[in-house]
This record gives sequence, structure tokens and C-alpha cells, in this order.
Amino acid sequence: MVTAFIMIKANTGDADRLRDEMTAIAGVESAHIVAGDVDIIAKAQVETPAAVKEIAATQIQGIEGVEDTQTYIAME
Repeated sequence: MVTAFIMIKANTGDADRLRDEMTAIAGVESAHIVAGDVDIIAKAQVETPAAVKEIAATQIQGIEGVEDTQTYIAME
């Protein structure tokens, strides 16, 4: 199992909607609105690194209102 944390920057006013859309994506366990350099942190648990790429680079970045993402794969 691969665990990844995806940091998302959102357009102003879109964080609540984006969080809801992200939690509907298969493999995304949770998404939280946070204070700091990013607006949302999503946690994904999937079978392969390729599945992480599909979630982060295709599905999340494809949502209107997402400005940028950074993905971190857990090493443990």
C-alpha cells in the first residue's frame, strides 16, 4: 500500500467545494482545509505509485479551482 499526502493550493473561495470533490475520488481517504502555504492537504492510500500519479496529476489537478499541487509519498 502506498500512502501519499497531496498539498493543494486553491483559488480564493473554492476550498470547501474542492475538499468535497477530492474526498469523492477513489483512493483519497481524507482532505482537510489548513492554514499555511497550502489550502488543503489530502491523504491518499492506493496500491501503486502510478495510482498516486493518477489521483494527483490527473484527477485533483483537473478540478476547476485547483491552482497547484505538491505530492509527498510516505516512506514508511
